Amino acid sequence: MITTDHSELLDKVNSALDEIRPHLAVDGGNIEIVEITDDLIVRIKWLGNCEHCSMSTMTMRAGVEQTIKSKLPEIKGVEALNGYFEE
Repeated sequence: MITTDHSELLDKVNSALDEIRPHLAVDGGNIEIVEITDDLIVRIKWLGNCEHCSMSTMTMRAGVEQTIKSKLPEIKGVEALNGYFEE
């Protein structure tokens, strides 16, 4: 679902995520970009152990979103399409 309009932005977001991936890999996890919406929301999918980790919400805010937005201030937000959600 990633459009060619966002292909350069996709490369930059992936570069930012490359800083986080080693930390996720230590716990057997990873992260994948599903899409970048027209309103500049990055939608991600947790992979491996991150899918069911109760810390994924904290990792999203304090790690993933902060890293992406610090490098790419034009990004409006980051959303996970899977993972642990508090009920």
